[in-house]
Amino acid sequence: MIQNKVVVRFQNGTVMKGVTADFMPNKDVFHLTPGDAQPGSPPLRVSIKDCKALFFVKDFEGDPKYDEKKEFDPARNLGGRKIKVVFKDNEILIGTTQGYQPDRPGFFLFPADPQSNNERSFVVSAATKEVSFL
Repeated sequence: MIQNKVVVRFQNGTVMKGVTADFMPNKDVFHLTPGDAQPGSPPLRVSIKDCKALFFVKDFEGDPKYDEKKEFDPARNLGGRKIKVVFKDNEILIGTTQGYQPDRPGFFLFPADPQSNNERSFVVSAATKEVSFL
């Protein structure tokens, strides 16, 4: 079973770090085992409607000093459409997507910055203020 390292940011501002093995973009719920959970603890049930975004990360710490680039490298050939997401809390993500449709509950975004700690993000559409193609 594949365990994905995720940082879940909720619409109320809270953040949880842990692993999930059952996240599916078309499901309303997934299970998260927090990184600080005791061995053998049952995973927490997380409702997508409460989330802002799930960040599938390389590691939980990242580099707090790193300033992620919000622009594309013209020498790098990326798949998908270039997109800008502005969340209701004014956080901005820039990247590419292959599956954005406004009527869907969410979509995957791959960061423009190849040095990002995020491998990909699942953006919850209800948490966005503006989504535009670049």
